[in-house]
Amino acid sequence: MKKEKKQRSTISWVMEFAGMNKGAYIVSVIMATISVTAGFVPYLFVANIVSSLIEGKQDMQYYLVQCGYIAICWVINKVFHTISTTMSHKATFGVLAEIRRRLTKKLSRMPLGDVLDASSGSYKNIIIERVDSIETTLAHIIPEVISNCIVPVGIFIMMLRINWQLTLISFISVPIGLVFFGLMMAGSGDSFNNTIVKTKALNDTAVEYINGIEVIKAFGKTRSSYEKFEVAAKEGADCFIEWMRRCNLWQNLALALMPAQLLTLLPFTGWYYINGNVTGSDALMLIILTMGLVSPFMVVSGHMDNMSKAGSIIGEVAAILEKRELKRPSSMTKKPEGNTIELKNVHFGYKEQEVLHGIDLTIREGTVNAFVGPSGSGKSTIAKLIASFWDVDEGSITYGGVDIRDIPLDDYNSNIAYVSQDNYLFDESVMENIRMGRPDATDEEVISAAKACGCHDFILKLENGYNTVAGGAGGHLSGGERQRISIARAMLKDAPVVILDEATAYTDPENEALVQRSVAKLVSGRTLIVIAHRLSTIVSADQIVVINDGRVEITGTQEELLGKSALYREMWNAHISSKDSEVA
Repeated sequence: MKKEKKQRSTISWVMEFAGMNKGAYIVSVIMATISVTAGFVPYLFVANIVSSLIEGKQDMQYYLVQCGYIAICWVINKVFHTISTTMSHKATFGVLAEIRRRLTKKLSRMPLGDVLDASSGSYKNIIIERVDSIETTLAHIIPEVISNCIVPVGIFIMMLRINWQLTLISFISVPIGLVFFGLMMAGSGDSFNNTIVKTKALNDTAVEYINGIEVIKAFGKTRSSYEKFEVAAKEGADCFIEWMRRCNLWQNLALALMPAQLLTLLPFTGWYYINGNVTGSDALMLIILTMGLVSPFMVVSGHMDNMSKAGSIIGEVAAILEKRELKRPSSMTKKPEGNTIELKNVHFGYKEQEVLHGIDLTIREGTVNAFVGPSGSGKSTIAKLIASFWDVDEGSITYGGVDIRDIPLDDYNSNIAYVSQDNYLFDESVMENIRMGRPDATDEEVISAAKACGCHDFILKLENGYNTVAGGAGGHLSGGERQRISIARAMLKDAPVVILDEATAYTDPENEALVQRSVAKLVSGRTLIVIAHRLSTIVSADQIVVINDGRVEITGTQEELLGKSALYREMWNAHISSKDSEVA
Protein backbone atom coordinates (compact mmCIF):
# COMPACT_ATOMS: atom_id res chain seq x y z
CA MET A 1 0.00 0.00 0.00
CA LYS A 2 1.36 3.40 -1.01
CA LYS A 3 2.22 5.56 1.97
CA GLU A 4 0.49 8.93 1.89
CA LYS A 5 2.75 11.94 1.88
CA LYS A 6 2.56 13.87 5.14
CA GLN A 7 1.01 17.28 4.61
CA ARG A 8 3.15 20.19 5.73
CA SER A 9 1.74 22.84 8.05
CA THR A 10 1.10 26.42 7.01
CA ILE A 11 3.67 27.78 9.47
CA SER A 12 6.27 25.35 8.06
CA TRP A 13 5.76 26.76 4.56
CA VAL A 14 5.78 30.36 5.80
CA MET A 15 9.06 29.86 7.64
CA GLU A 16 10.57 28.28 4.53
CA PHE A 17 9.41 31.20 2.40
CA ALA A 18 10.72 33.63 5.01
CA GLY A 19 14.33 32.55 4.42
CA MET A 20 16.59 35.48 5.32
CA ASN A 21 13.57 37.31 6.75
CA LYS A 22 13.20 34.91 9.69
CA GLY A 23 15.36 37.22 11.82
CA ALA A 24 13.05 40.15 11.08
CA TYR A 25 10.05 38.09 12.15
CA ILE A 26 11.79 37.06 15.39
CA VAL A 27 12.68 40.67 16.21
CA SER A 28 9.12 41.68 15.28
CA VAL A 29 7.71 39.14 17.75
CA ILE A 30 10.08 40.39 20.50
CA MET A 31 9.06 44.00 19.81
CA ALA A 32 5.38 43.02 19.78
CA THR A 33 5.78 41.15 23.08
CA ILE A 34 7.35 44.24 24.67
CA SER A 35 4.51 46.35 23.21
CA VAL A 36 1.78 44.05 24.57
CA THR A 37 3.52 43.85 27.94
CA ALA A 38 3.78 47.63 28.06
CA GLY A 39 0.07 47.77 27.28
CA PHE A 40 -0.69 45.48 30.21
CA VAL A 41 1.65 46.93 32.90
CA PRO A 42 -0.52 50.09 33.38
CA TYR A 43 -3.19 47.82 34.87
CA LEU A 44 -0.74 47.03 37.68
CA PHE A 45 -0.11 50.72 38.28
CA VAL A 46 -3.86 51.34 38.28
CA ALA A 47 -4.20 48.57 40.86
CA ASN A 48 -1.55 50.26 43.01
CA ILE A 49 -3.35 53.61 42.70
CA VAL A 50 -6.74 52.13 43.62
CA SER A 51 -5.25 50.23 46.56
CA SER A 52 -3.52 53.35 47.82
CA LEU A 53 -6.71 55.39 47.52
CA ILE A 54 -8.64 52.74 49.49
CA GLU A 55 -5.97 52.82 52.15
CA GLY A 56 -6.30 56.62 52.31
CA LYS A 57 -2.85 57.49 51.05
CA GLN A 58 -2.68 61.22 50.23
CA ASP A 59 0.83 61.53 48.75
CA MET A 60 0.18 63.40 45.47
CA GLN A 61 3.78 62.86 44.39
CA TYR A 62 3.23 59.11 44.57
CA TYR A 63 0.16 59.28 42.34
CA LEU A 64 1.91 61.53 39.83
CA VAL A 65 4.82 59.09 39.61
CA GLN A 66 2.39 56.19 39.03
CA CYS A 67 0.66 58.19 36.29
CA GLY A 68 4.06 59.00 34.80
CA TYR A 69 4.86 55.28 34.64
CA ILE A 70 1.53 54.69 32.89
CA ALA A 71 2.39 57.40 30.34
CA ILE A 72 5.84 55.86 29.75
CA CYS A 73 4.22 52.44 29.21
CA TRP A 74 1.81 54.00 26.71
CA VAL A 75 4.73 55.49 24.76
CA ILE A 76 6.63 52.16 24.87
CA ASN A 77 3.50 50.35 23.71
CA LYS A 78 3.03 52.61 20.68
CA VAL A 79 6.71 52.86 19.72
CA PHE A 80 7.43 49.14 19.93
CA HIS A 81 4.15 48.30 18.19
CA THR A 82 5.19 50.58 15.30
CA ILE A 83 8.64 48.98 15.12
CA SER A 84 7.13 45.48 15.26
CA THR A 85 4.57 46.23 12.57
CA THR A 86 7.14 47.86 10.29
CA MET A 87 9.53 44.91 10.56
CA SER A 88 6.80 42.30 10.13
CA HIS A 89 5.45 44.06 7.03
CA LYS A 90 8.94 44.30 5.56
CA ALA A 91 9.52 40.59 6.23
CA THR A 92 6.09 39.73 4.83
CA PHE A 93 6.76 41.58 1.57
CA GLY A 94 9.90 39.47 1.32
CA VAL A 95 7.83 36.32 1.89
CA LEU A 96 5.31 37.30 -0.80
CA ALA A 97 8.13 38.04 -3.23
CA GLU A 98 9.70 34.65 -2.48
CA ILE A 99 6.36 32.89 -2.97
CA ARG A 100 5.91 34.55 -6.36
CA ARG A 101 9.50 33.79 -7.37
CA ARG A 102 9.05 30.14 -6.47
CA LEU A 103 5.72 29.88 -8.26
CA THR A 104 7.03 31.42 -11.49
CA LYS A 105 10.19 29.28 -11.36
CA LYS A 106 8.05 26.22 -10.68
CA LEU A 107 5.91 26.91 -13.74
CA SER A 108 9.07 27.07 -15.85
CA ARG A 109 10.15 23.63 -14.55
CA MET A 110 6.77 21.95 -14.87
CA PRO A 111 5.77 20.13 -18.06
CA LEU A 112 4.38 22.87 -20.26
CA GLY A 113 1.41 20.70 -21.06
CA ASP A 114 0.51 20.53 -17.36
CA VAL A 115 0.75 24.31 -17.13
CA LEU A 116 -1.55 24.73 -20.14
CA ASP A 117 -4.08 22.26 -18.69
CA ALA A 118 -5.09 24.90 -16.13
CA SER A 119 -6.38 28.29 -17.21
CA SER A 120 -3.91 31.17 -17.18
CA GLY A 121 -6.51 33.08 -15.17
CA SER A 122 -6.30 30.59 -12.29
CA TYR A 123 -2.50 30.89 -12.08
CA LYS A 124 -2.71 34.67 -12.33
CA ASN A 125 -5.36 34.72 -9.60
CA ILE A 126 -3.17 32.68 -7.23
CA ILE A 127 0.14 34.42 -8.00
CA ILE A 128 -1.24 37.96 -7.91
CA GLU A 129 -4.53 38.39 -6.06
CA ARG A 130 -4.53 35.38 -3.72
CA VAL A 131 -0.92 35.76 -2.60
CA ASP A 132 -1.38 39.50 -2.18
CA SER A 133 -4.48 38.96 -0.01
CA ILE A 134 -2.44 37.28 2.76
CA GLU A 135 -0.05 40.23 3.18
CA THR A 136 -1.99 41.86 6.01
CA THR A 137 -2.70 38.51 7.63
CA LEU A 138 0.94 37.38 7.73
CA ALA A 139 2.22 40.81 8.75
CA HIS A 140 -0.08 40.89 11.78
CA ILE A 141 -0.65 37.28 12.73
CA ILE A 142 2.98 36.32 13.33
CA PRO A 143 3.92 39.11 15.77
CA GLU A 144 0.50 39.90 17.20
CA VAL A 145 -0.88 36.40 17.77
CA ILE A 146 2.38 35.07 19.21
CA SER A 147 2.89 38.06 21.52
CA ASN A 148 -0.76 38.13 22.58
CA CYS A 149 -0.48 34.45 23.50
CA ILE A 150 2.77 34.88 25.45
CA VAL A 151 1.60 37.78 27.67
CA PRO A 152 -1.63 36.08 28.86
CA VAL A 153 0.51 33.10 29.94
CA GLY A 154 2.50 35.46 32.16
CA ILE A 155 -0.69 37.01 33.52
CA PHE A 156 -2.14 33.57 34.19
CA ILE A 157 0.96 32.56 36.17
CA MET A 158 0.74 35.78 38.24
CA MET A 159 -2.92 35.11 38.97
CA LEU A 160 -2.17 31.52 40.02
CA ARG A 161 0.38 32.79 42.51
CA ILE A 162 -2.21 35.13 44.06
CA ASN A 163 -5.04 32.57 44.29
CA TRP A 164 -5.14 29.52 42.07
CA GLN A 165 -8.78 28.62 42.88
CA LEU A 166 -10.19 31.99 41.81
CA THR A 167 -7.89 32.00 38.78
CA LEU A 168 -9.26 28.68 37.50
CA ILE A 169 -12.82 29.81 38.23
CA SER A 170 -12.26 33.00 36.21
CA PHE A 171 -11.07 30.98 33.21
CA ILE A 172 -14.20 28.81 32.96
CA SER A 173 -15.46 31.02 30.11
CA VAL A 174 -12.31 30.40 28.03
CA PRO A 175 -12.85 26.71 27.14
CA ILE A 176 -16.54 27.43 26.52
CA GLY A 177 -15.54 30.24 24.15
CA LEU A 178 -13.04 27.94 22.45
CA VAL A 179 -15.79 25.38 21.86
CA PHE A 180 -17.85 28.05 20.10
CA PHE A 181 -14.81 29.06 18.06
CA GLY A 182 -14.37 25.41 17.11
CA LEU A 183 -17.99 25.25 15.95
CA MET A 184 -17.44 28.45 13.97
CA MET A 185 -14.31 27.05 12.31
CA ALA A 186 -15.85 23.63 11.58
CA GLY A 187 -16.03 23.24 7.83
CA SER A 188 -14.36 26.61 7.22
CA GLY A 189 -11.80 24.99 4.93
CA ASP A 190 -14.54 23.56 2.70
CA SER A 191 -16.47 26.83 2.83
CA PHE A 192 -13.41 28.85 1.87
CA ASN A 193 -12.53 26.47 -0.95
CA ASN A 194 -16.12 26.79 -2.17
CA THR A 195 -15.70 30.57 -2.35
CA ILE A 196 -12.53 30.04 -4.36
CA VAL A 197 -14.30 27.76 -6.85
CA LYS A 198 -17.28 30.12 -7.20
CA THR A 199 -15.05 33.20 -7.52
CA LYS A 200 -12.95 31.49 -10.21
CA ALA A 201 -16.14 30.54 -12.05
CA LEU A 202 -17.30 34.16 -11.87
CA ASN A 203 -13.94 35.40 -13.19
CA ASP A 204 -13.95 32.90 -16.06
CA THR A 205 -17.56 33.72 -16.96
CA ALA A 206 -16.84 37.45 -16.90
CA VAL A 207 -13.79 37.02 -19.15
CA GLU A 208 -15.76 34.78 -21.52
CA TYR A 209 -18.61 37.29 -21.65
CA ILE A 210 -16.34 40.28 -22.32
CA ASN A 211 -14.08 38.52 -24.85
CA GLY A 212 -17.03 37.01 -26.69
CA ILE A 213 -19.26 40.07 -26.70
CA GLU A 214 -18.90 40.48 -30.48
CA VAL A 215 -20.09 36.92 -31.17
CA ILE A 216 -22.78 37.20 -28.48
CA LYS A 217 -24.27 40.30 -30.13
CA ALA A 218 -23.88 38.93 -33.65
CA PHE A 219 -25.84 35.77 -32.86
CA GLY A 220 -28.39 37.36 -30.54
CA LYS A 221 -27.19 35.52 -27.44
CA THR A 222 -27.04 38.60 -25.23
CA ARG A 223 -29.82 37.50 -22.88
CA SER A 224 -28.64 33.89 -22.38
CA SER A 225 -25.00 34.91 -22.01
CA TYR A 226 -25.85 37.63 -19.50
CA GLU A 227 -28.01 35.20 -17.55
CA LYS A 228 -25.02 32.85 -17.29
CA PHE A 229 -22.92 35.73 -15.95
CA GLU A 230 -25.73 36.78 -13.60
CA VAL A 231 -26.00 33.25 -12.16
CA ALA A 232 -22.24 33.08 -11.62
CA ALA A 233 -22.28 36.50 -9.91
CA LYS A 234 -25.14 35.46 -7.61
CA GLU A 235 -23.45 32.19 -6.70
CA GLY A 236 -20.20 34.10 -6.08
CA ALA A 237 -21.99 36.34 -3.59
CA ASP A 238 -24.18 33.64 -2.02
CA CYS A 239 -21.27 31.39 -1.08
CA PHE A 240 -19.81 34.19 1.08
CA ILE A 241 -23.17 35.16 2.56
CA GLU A 242 -24.04 31.57 3.51
CA TRP A 243 -20.61 31.06 5.05
CA MET A 244 -20.89 34.21 7.14
CA ARG A 245 -24.49 33.41 8.13
CA ARG A 246 -23.43 29.98 9.38
CA CYS A 247 -20.56 31.47 11.41
CA ASN A 248 -22.30 34.52 12.88
CA LEU A 249 -23.96 32.87 15.91
CA TRP A 250 -20.92 30.87 17.01
CA GLN A 251 -18.57 33.80 16.42
CA ASN A 252 -20.67 36.20 18.47
CA LEU A 253 -21.02 33.70 21.32
CA ALA A 254 -17.27 33.07 21.30
CA LEU A 255 -16.40 36.76 21.23
CA ALA A 256 -18.85 37.43 24.05
CA LEU A 257 -17.69 34.60 26.33
CA MET A 258 -13.94 34.38 25.73
CA PRO A 259 -13.11 37.70 27.46
CA ALA A 260 -15.90 37.41 30.07
CA GLN A 261 -13.75 36.16 32.99
CA LEU A 262 -15.31 38.76 35.30
CA LEU A 263 -18.68 36.99 35.06
CA THR A 264 -17.39 34.18 37.23
CA LEU A 265 -14.55 35.99 38.99
CA LEU A 266 -16.52 38.84 40.60
CA PRO A 267 -19.13 36.83 42.52
CA PHE A 268 -16.66 34.18 43.70
CA THR A 269 -14.05 36.79 44.65
CA GLY A 270 -16.71 38.61 46.71
CA TRP A 271 -17.62 35.34 48.44
CA TYR A 272 -13.96 34.53 49.11
CA TYR A 273 -13.37 38.05 50.49
CA ILE A 274 -16.39 37.87 52.81
CA ASN A 275 -15.15 34.52 54.14
CA GLY A 276 -11.61 35.82 54.61
CA ASN A 277 -10.05 33.56 51.99
CA VAL A 278 -8.55 36.45 50.00
CA THR A 279 -7.38 39.91 51.00
CA GLY A 280 -8.84 43.05 49.51
CA SER A 281 -5.60 43.94 47.72
CA ASP A 282 -5.28 40.45 46.24
CA ALA A 283 -8.91 40.50 45.16
CA LEU A 284 -8.39 43.86 43.49
CA MET A 285 -5.21 42.65 41.79
CA LEU A 286 -7.01 39.55 40.42
CA ILE A 287 -9.78 41.73 38.98
CA ILE A 288 -7.27 44.14 37.41
CA LEU A 289 -5.18 41.28 35.95
CA THR A 290 -8.30 39.66 34.51
CA MET A 291 -9.27 42.92 32.82
CA GLY A 292 -5.79 42.97 31.28
CA LEU A 293 -6.57 39.65 29.54
CA VAL A 294 -9.46 41.07 27.52
CA SER A 295 -7.35 42.89 24.92
CA PRO A 296 -5.00 39.94 24.10
CA PHE A 297 -7.95 37.56 23.84
CA MET A 298 -9.77 39.89 21.46
CA VAL A 299 -6.68 40.31 19.25
CA VAL A 300 -6.12 36.56 18.95
CA SER A 301 -9.79 35.77 18.35
CA GLY A 302 -9.99 38.50 15.73
CA HIS A 303 -7.36 36.69 13.65
CA MET A 304 -8.95 33.23 13.76
CA ASP A 305 -10.80 33.61 10.45
CA ASN A 306 -7.79 35.20 8.74
CA MET A 307 -5.57 32.32 9.87
CA SER A 308 -7.97 29.88 8.23
CA LYS A 309 -7.93 31.87 4.97
CA ALA A 310 -4.14 32.15 5.01
CA GLY A 311 -3.90 28.39 5.52
CA SER A 312 -6.10 27.74 2.48
CA ILE A 313 -4.11 30.12 0.27
CA ILE A 314 -0.76 28.70 1.39
CA GLY A 315 -2.29 25.29 0.61
CA GLU A 316 -3.01 26.42 -2.97
CA VAL A 317 0.56 27.67 -3.31
CA ALA A 318 1.94 24.42 -1.88
CA ALA A 319 -0.23 22.38 -4.30
CA ILE A 320 1.50 24.10 -7.25
CA LEU A 321 4.98 23.85 -5.73
CA GLU A 322 4.51 20.09 -5.18
CA LYS A 323 3.46 19.36 -8.77
CA ARG A 324 5.70 17.16 -10.91
CA GLU A 325 8.59 18.66 -12.83
CA LEU A 326 10.43 17.81 -16.02
CA LYS A 327 13.51 15.90 -14.91
CA ARG A 328 16.48 17.39 -16.70
CA PRO A 329 20.19 17.56 -15.82
CA SER A 330 21.81 20.90 -15.04
CA SER A 331 24.68 20.32 -17.48
CA MET A 332 25.28 18.43 -20.71
CA THR A 333 26.83 14.99 -20.21
CA LYS A 334 26.72 13.86 -23.84
CA LYS A 335 26.56 16.18 -26.82
CA PRO A 336 24.00 15.33 -29.55
CA GLU A 337 25.40 14.49 -32.96
CA GLY A 338 23.24 16.12 -35.58
CA ASN A 339 19.52 16.89 -35.36
CA THR A 340 17.88 13.57 -36.18
CA ILE A 341 14.92 12.84 -33.87
CA GLU A 342 13.83 9.30 -33.03
CA LEU A 343 10.78 8.12 -31.12
CA LYS A 344 11.13 4.58 -29.76
CA ASN A 345 8.09 2.73 -28.39
CA VAL A 346 6.63 5.97 -27.03
CA HIS A 347 3.60 5.65 -24.78
CA PHE A 348 1.88 8.69 -23.31
CA GLY A 349 -1.40 9.51 -21.65
CA TYR A 350 -3.30 12.41 -20.16
CA LYS A 351 -3.92 11.59 -16.51
CA GLU A 352 -5.22 8.00 -16.59
CA GLN A 353 -6.04 7.71 -20.31
CA GLU A 354 -3.28 6.61 -22.70
CA VAL A 355 -3.44 8.42 -26.05
CA LEU A 356 -0.20 7.25 -27.72
CA HIS A 357 0.41 3.52 -27.99
CA GLY A 358 3.98 2.57 -28.88
CA ILE A 359 5.04 5.22 -31.41
CA ASP A 360 8.17 4.38 -33.45
CA LEU A 361 9.25 7.14 -35.77
CA THR A 362 12.44 8.64 -37.24
CA ILE A 363 12.64 12.29 -38.31
CA ARG A 364 15.86 12.77 -40.21
CA GLU A 365 17.94 15.94 -40.11
CA GLY A 366 17.09 18.53 -42.74
CA THR A 367 13.87 16.84 -43.91
CA VAL A 368 10.27 18.05 -44.12
CA ASN A 369 7.93 15.82 -42.13
CA ALA A 370 4.14 16.16 -42.05
CA PHE A 371 1.82 14.64 -39.43
CA VAL A 372 -1.67 13.95 -40.76
CA GLY A 373 -4.62 12.04 -39.42
CA PRO A 374 -8.16 12.36 -38.05
CA SER A 375 -8.89 14.90 -35.33
CA GLY A 376 -7.85 13.53 -31.94
CA SER A 377 -5.51 10.94 -33.41
CA GLY A 378 -2.48 12.24 -31.47
CA LYS A 379 -0.68 14.47 -33.99
CA SER A 380 -0.30 17.48 -31.73
CA THR A 381 0.56 15.29 -28.75
CA ILE A 382 3.54 13.78 -30.62
CA ALA A 383 4.71 17.25 -31.67
CA LYS A 384 4.44 18.55 -28.12
CA LEU A 385 6.36 15.56 -26.75
CA ILE A 386 9.12 16.29 -29.25
CA ALA A 387 9.04 19.93 -28.08
CA SER A 388 9.36 18.65 -24.49
CA PHE A 389 5.96 19.87 -23.28
CA TRP A 390 5.80 16.60 -21.32
CA ASP A 391 7.97 13.57 -20.68
CA VAL A 392 6.95 10.26 -22.21
CA ASP A 393 5.40 7.65 -19.92
CA GLU A 394 7.28 4.81 -21.61
CA GLY A 395 9.89 4.58 -24.32
CA SER A 396 12.19 7.42 -25.32
CA ILE A 397 12.70 10.37 -27.65
CA THR A 398 16.28 10.99 -28.77
CA TYR A 399 17.80 14.08 -30.34
CA GLY A 400 21.07 13.52 -32.15
CA GLY A 401 21.28 10.11 -30.50
CA VAL A 402 20.82 11.49 -26.95
CA ASP A 403 17.67 10.99 -24.88
CA ILE A 404 16.10 14.45 -24.53
CA ARG A 405 15.68 13.76 -20.79
CA ASP A 406 19.50 13.80 -20.58
CA ILE A 407 19.76 17.24 -22.18
CA PRO A 408 19.42 20.41 -20.05
CA LEU A 409 16.05 22.01 -20.80
CA ASP A 410 17.47 25.37 -21.88
CA ASP A 411 19.94 23.66 -24.21
CA TYR A 412 17.23 21.52 -25.77
CA ASN A 413 14.76 24.39 -26.11
CA SER A 414 17.38 26.41 -27.97
CA ASN A 415 17.25 23.76 -30.71
CA ILE A 416 13.47 23.79 -31.12
CA ALA A 417 11.29 26.56 -32.59
CA TYR A 418 7.60 25.86 -31.95
CA VAL A 419 4.89 27.81 -33.79
CA SER A 420 1.28 26.93 -33.01
CA GLN A 421 -2.08 28.03 -34.35
CA ASP A 422 -2.56 30.06 -31.15
CA ASN A 423 0.19 32.61 -31.61
CA TYR A 424 0.50 34.58 -28.40
CA LEU A 425 1.99 38.05 -28.47
CA PHE A 426 2.78 40.04 -25.35
CA ASP A 427 1.58 43.55 -24.61
CA GLU A 428 4.90 44.89 -25.85
CA SER A 429 6.10 46.51 -29.04
CA VAL A 430 6.35 44.45 -32.22
CA MET A 431 10.13 44.81 -31.95
CA GLU A 432 10.22 43.28 -28.47
CA ASN A 433 7.79 40.50 -29.41
CA ILE A 434 10.09 39.39 -32.21
CA ARG A 435 13.18 39.84 -30.04
CA MET A 436 11.81 37.24 -27.59
CA GLY A 437 13.08 34.65 -30.05
CA ARG A 438 16.60 35.69 -29.05
CA PRO A 439 16.68 38.25 -26.21
CA ASP A 440 20.23 39.41 -26.98
CA ALA A 441 19.45 40.23 -30.63
CA THR A 442 20.09 43.77 -31.85
CA ASP A 443 17.41 45.90 -33.51
CA GLU A 444 19.11 45.31 -36.86
CA GLU A 445 18.93 41.52 -36.38
CA VAL A 446 15.23 41.77 -35.47
CA ILE A 447 14.51 43.81 -38.58
CA SER A 448 16.56 41.39 -40.69
CA ALA A 449 14.47 38.44 -39.43
CA ALA A 450 11.28 40.37 -40.18
CA LYS A 451 12.48 41.11 -43.71
CA ALA A 452 13.41 37.46 -44.25
CA CYS A 453 9.88 36.44 -43.29
CA GLY A 454 8.24 39.13 -45.41
CA CYS A 455 6.92 40.97 -42.35
CA HIS A 456 8.91 44.17 -42.72
CA ASP A 457 6.58 45.99 -45.12
CA PHE A 458 3.37 45.43 -43.16
CA ILE A 459 5.11 46.32 -39.86
CA LEU A 460 6.21 49.66 -41.30
CA LYS A 461 2.56 50.37 -42.21
CA LEU A 462 1.48 49.96 -38.58
CA GLU A 463 0.79 53.12 -36.60
CA ASN A 464 4.22 53.25 -34.96
CA GLY A 465 6.09 50.72 -37.07
CA TYR A 466 8.23 48.39 -34.99
CA ASN A 467 7.31 50.39 -31.88
CA THR A 468 3.61 49.59 -32.27
CA VAL A 469 2.32 47.89 -29.12
CA ALA A 470 0.74 44.53 -29.98
CA GLY A 471 -1.80 44.72 -27.13
CA GLY A 472 -2.82 41.98 -24.74
CA ALA A 473 -2.39 38.62 -26.52
CA GLY A 474 -1.66 40.64 -29.69
CA GLY A 475 -5.20 42.02 -29.77
CA HIS A 476 -4.20 45.15 -31.73
CA LEU A 477 -3.14 43.03 -34.71
CA SER A 478 -5.00 40.74 -37.10
CA GLY A 479 -4.67 36.95 -36.90
CA GLY A 480 -2.47 36.82 -39.99
CA GLU A 481 -0.22 39.58 -38.67
CA ARG A 482 0.19 37.78 -35.35
CA GLN A 483 1.12 34.57 -37.12
CA ARG A 484 3.73 36.23 -39.31
CA ILE A 485 5.29 38.02 -36.32
CA SER A 486 5.42 34.67 -34.49
CA ILE A 487 7.20 33.14 -37.48
CA ALA A 488 9.66 36.05 -37.51
CA ARG A 489 10.27 35.38 -33.81
CA ALA A 490 10.94 31.72 -34.59
CA MET A 491 13.28 32.66 -37.43
CA LEU A 492 15.25 34.99 -35.15
CA LYS A 493 15.69 32.07 -32.76
CA ASP A 494 17.52 30.28 -35.60
CA ALA A 495 16.74 26.82 -34.22
CA PRO A 496 17.70 23.77 -36.31
CA VAL A 497 14.28 22.12 -35.74
CA VAL A 498 11.00 23.91 -36.48
CA ILE A 499 7.62 22.56 -35.41
CA LEU A 500 4.51 24.09 -37.01
CA ASP A 501 1.43 22.94 -35.11
CA GLU A 502 -1.33 23.80 -37.61
CA ALA A 503 0.13 27.28 -37.84
CA THR A 504 -2.12 28.22 -40.77
CA ALA A 505 -5.28 26.43 -39.62
CA TYR A 506 -7.40 29.57 -39.21
CA THR A 507 -5.79 31.73 -41.89
CA ASP A 508 -7.74 33.09 -44.83
CA PRO A 509 -6.36 32.20 -48.30
CA GLU A 510 -4.74 35.62 -48.89
CA ASN A 511 -2.90 35.57 -45.57
CA GLU A 512 -2.13 31.87 -45.92
CA ALA A 513 -0.09 32.54 -49.04
CA LEU A 514 1.92 35.18 -47.16
CA VAL A 515 2.37 32.88 -44.17
CA GLN A 516 3.41 29.99 -46.41
CA ARG A 517 6.10 32.15 -48.02
CA SER A 518 7.29 33.16 -44.54
CA VAL A 519 7.35 29.52 -43.47
CA ALA A 520 9.33 28.52 -46.55
CA LYS A 521 12.05 31.02 -45.64
CA LEU A 522 11.96 29.99 -41.99
CA VAL A 523 12.50 26.27 -42.62
CA SER A 524 15.15 26.55 -45.33
CA GLY A 525 17.93 24.12 -44.39
CA ARG A 526 16.20 23.06 -41.17
CA THR A 527 14.34 20.00 -39.95
CA LEU A 528 10.62 20.72 -40.27
CA ILE A 529 7.75 19.00 -38.48
CA VAL A 530 4.37 20.27 -39.60
CA ILE A 531 0.92 19.24 -38.47
CA ALA A 532 -1.03 19.63 -41.67
CA HIS A 533 -4.45 21.20 -41.85
CA ARG A 534 -4.59 21.53 -45.60
CA LEU A 535 -3.04 18.48 -47.27
CA SER A 536 -2.22 20.42 -50.43
CA THR A 537 0.47 22.29 -48.45
CA ILE A 538 2.47 19.14 -47.70
CA VAL A 539 2.43 17.24 -50.99
CA SER A 540 6.18 17.73 -51.43
CA ALA A 541 7.10 16.65 -47.90
CA ASP A 542 9.99 14.18 -47.59
CA GLN A 543 7.93 12.11 -45.15
CA ILE A 544 4.21 12.12 -44.44
CA VAL A 545 3.27 10.33 -41.22
CA VAL A 546 -0.30 9.06 -41.01
CA ILE A 547 -1.38 8.86 -37.38
CA ASN A 548 -4.58 7.14 -36.38
CA ASP A 549 -5.88 6.37 -32.89
CA GLY A 550 -2.54 7.07 -31.20
CA ARG A 551 -0.49 4.89 -33.55
CA VAL A 552 1.63 5.45 -36.66
CA GLU A 553 -0.40 3.74 -39.36
CA ILE A 554 2.01 4.31 -42.24
CA THR A 555 4.74 6.67 -43.46
CA GLY A 556 5.80 7.65 -46.96
CA THR A 557 5.68 10.31 -49.65
CA GLN A 558 2.50 11.69 -51.20
CA GLU A 559 2.59 9.25 -54.12
CA GLU A 560 3.40 6.25 -51.91
CA LEU A 561 0.56 6.97 -49.48
CA LEU A 562 -2.01 7.52 -52.22
CA GLY A 563 -1.18 4.03 -53.45
CA LYS A 564 -0.85 2.24 -50.09
CA SER A 565 -3.03 3.99 -47.50
CA ALA A 566 -6.82 3.92 -47.74
CA LEU A 567 -7.09 6.41 -44.85
CA TYR A 568 -4.76 8.93 -46.49
CA ARG A 569 -6.47 8.49 -49.85
CA GLU A 570 -9.82 9.16 -48.19
CA MET A 571 -8.45 12.29 -46.47
CA TRP A 572 -6.91 13.53 -49.71
CA ASN A 573 -10.13 13.04 -51.69
CA ALA A 574 -12.08 14.88 -48.98
CA HIS A 575 -9.58 17.74 -49.11
CA ILE A 576 -9.72 17.98 -52.91
CA SER A 577 -13.54 17.94 -52.84
CA SER A 578 -13.51 20.71 -50.30
CA LYS A 579 -11.19 22.84 -52.43
CA ASP A 580 -13.37 22.23 -55.51
CA SER A 581 -16.49 23.31 -53.63
CA GLU A 582 -14.69 26.49 -52.49
CA VAL A 583 -13.80 27.32 -56.09
CA ALA A 584 -17.34 26.61 -57.25
